[in-house]
Amino acid sequence: MARGRKKENLTPEELLQAALVPESEQPYKIPENWCWVKFGQIIDLISGRDAKSTDCNSLGIGIPYILGASNLENNVFTIERWIEQPQVISLKNDILLSVKGTIGKVYLQKEEKINISRQIMSIRTGPTLFPQFTYWLVSNLSDSFREAGNGLIPGISREDILQKEVPLPPASEQQRIVDRIESLFARLDEAKQKVQDALDSFETRKAAILHKAFTGELTARWRKEHGVGIESWKEKTSTQLFEYVTSGSRGWAKYYSQDGDPFIRMGNLDHGTIELDLTDIQYVSLPSKAEGQRTKLQKNDILISITADIGMIGLVRQVEKDSYINQHIALARPAGDNNAEFIAWYLVSDVGLQQLQNKQRGATKIGLALDDIRSLKLLMPIPCEQTEIVRILDDLLAKEQQAKEAAEKVLEQIDLIKKSILARAFRGELGTNDPSEESAVELLRQVLSTSDR
Repeated sequence: MARGRKKENLTPEELLQAALVPESEQPYKIPENWCWVKFGQIIDLISGRDAKSTDCNSLGIGIPYILGASNLENNVFTIERWIEQPQVISLKNDILLSVKGTIGKVYLQKEEKINISRQIMSIRTGPTLFPQFTYWLVSNLSDSFREAGNGLIPGISREDILQKEVPLPPASEQQRIVDRIESLFARLDEAKQKVQDALDSFETRKAAILHKAFTGELTARWRKEHGVGIESWKEKTSTQLFEYVTSGSRGWAKYYSQDGDPFIRMGNLDHGTIELDLTDIQYVSLPSKAEGQRTKLQKNDILISITADIGMIGLVRQVEKDSYINQHIALARPAGDNNAEFIAWYLVSDVGLQQLQNKQRGATKIGLALDDIRSLKLLMPIPCEQTEIVRILDDLLAKEQQAKEAAEKVLEQIDLIKKSILARAFRGELGTNDPSEESAVELLRQVLSTSDR
């Protein structure tokens, strides 16, 4: 194995001792027939080099060219570029590791040849290591590589890899470890997919709940119990729904400040919810006679995005201090006994959102005018049924959110279990080791004694 400068005139035993990690430097205890070695003693490490963009193509001509970590995800290589005259080539069964920018993405190469960029290094195994075992070994080391590369410009050097202490089991044990890891991971992946499927259906279930709410299905039983018919739902125009409709003014930048009044922008709204996201809030100091005073928010105001990404809704639940909106948001203030939360969720639902989308204007820039908001027509039940719908929605959507959060925690737990399995695998704690097998030291000695050094 080529590992840099050759060590001349060393006996086989001296070569062995140079490869082994002294007991005082060994990270943790491993089985007796394993040994600790410097990674660079049992691999070849190939550093990539960037190719000129003019030498690459997207037509599939030549061999694949990996640009960086963005091409790797879950041991899958997404090919975006090819190159006819490769510069640095990795081979099938090499382990590719992202070493700059996003550090620690790992890929066991399935392609015969890949041209690697400087964002990637290729780890090539020899007689002491099985490729699949090395893939899992490097995957287990990826967190430590990321920690080593936490600089101003994230990146790790060749020495960070070559000088890494790694546990080396006997050859047959390597295969047993691979088999055990992949068996356990297969079960975890099956469970993970089921949880992910449930998580992916969250928005679909939520949309179905909202559709039932605003077509009367959700309160059919309530109406029957209270002697109310569906004919009590009446179409109301915007003039019946809102006492005031406006949008933010322009030229707010000159009023920006560090600690003034909250200033609501498009980024504070989102689809599928009526809650304002105030984690990233801009503040303004507005003169008392400034034109923007007309957009001062009140409790229960409904905010609607009207440019570009239209139809995002926010409900102002509380106003602790003066707050304002920019020109990309419309303010609609409910009139009389119209329930603000009911109207807000109505506009989030497919029934309401479709009406907003049908009113969008502009061939190149999607947008709504205030007249579009003023021309809205909503099918409204009587006030007490509005209140009941909001109550049911709050309960159902809270349960859905709890289920979503629980599923997300399960996914996080599965990832932690995988990390735990890998950590145990490379400590010899998966119950696969046969202590009667010849020590890995003997394999290492044989390889070193026959290597071209």
